[in-house]
Amino acid sequence: MSFSPASHCNLKLQKNPIKQPILANPTHFSSHQNQKPSNRKHQFPSFSIKASKTPQTPLTKNPDTPPLVVVGSANADIYVEIDRLPKEGETISAKTGQTLAGGKGANQAACGAKLSYPTYFVGQVGEDAHGRLITEALKNGGVTLDCVRNLSDAPTGHAVVMLQPDGQNSIIIVGGANMSCWPEKLSDEDLEVVRKAGVVLLQREIPDLVNIQVAKSALLSPGNFHDI
Repeated sequence: MSFSPASHCNLKLQKNPIKQPILANPTHFSSHQNQKPSNRKHQFPSFSIKASKTPQTPLTKNPDTPPLVVVGSANADIYVEIDRLPKEGETISAKTGQTLAGGKGANQAACGAKLSYPTYFVGQVGEDAHGRLITEALKNGGVTLDCVRNLSDAPTGHAVVMLQPDGQNSIIIVGGANMSCWPEKLSDEDLEVVRKAGVVLLQREIPDLVNIQVAKSALLSPGNFHDI
C-alpha cells in the first residue's frame, strides 16, 4: 500500500468512538519516508491490492455502523529511484520508475476499506488515465466512490517522488483536481454523508474552504463529535 508523506495537519472528528484503532498493525503499510528501495521485494508498493492475496478481518459485523468518511486528496504517485538528486541544470537517469495510485486522502480511505470498515471517499480526479488509475484502485479496494467528482477541465493531481539509496526522498506535488474547481458550497449529498459518519478524516491537500465546510457539518450533526 502506497502512502504519501505525512500531512501538515490531520483533523479527526469522531462519533461513537471505535474501540479498535483504524490503523491496526501499521507495519503492514509502507511510507515514502525513510524507505530503502533497494532492499524491498516490491520497490513501489500500491494501495491497489487484490483481496484474494490480503485476507481482511472486519472490525465490525454491524451493517449499521457509521462509516469512515475521508474528504481529501487523490494523487497519481510517480516514483523514480535515483542515485542522487540532480544539480541545477543537470539531467540524470533514474534506475527505475513507476506510476501508482496514492495521495493522503486516498491512502486513508484505502486503509479503512482494507480493514473491511465501511468507507467513503469524497474528492476530485480528472477525466484522464491518472484519474482512472486512482478510482479503479479505490473501487477494487472496497471504497465507496459515490461522492467522487470527475472533472473535465482539470487534470488529476500527481506527485513526483524521488527515492535515493539511503532511504531519503524528495517530493513535488501538483494539486490538479485536488485544488481546482471545488464548489463554493458542497452539495447536500456530500454533507449528508459527512453528517452520518462515525469518523471523518481531512488533510491539507484540498482547499481550506472545503475542510471548513466538512468540519462544521460534522460538528453540527446530531451525534457527539469530539477529539478534534
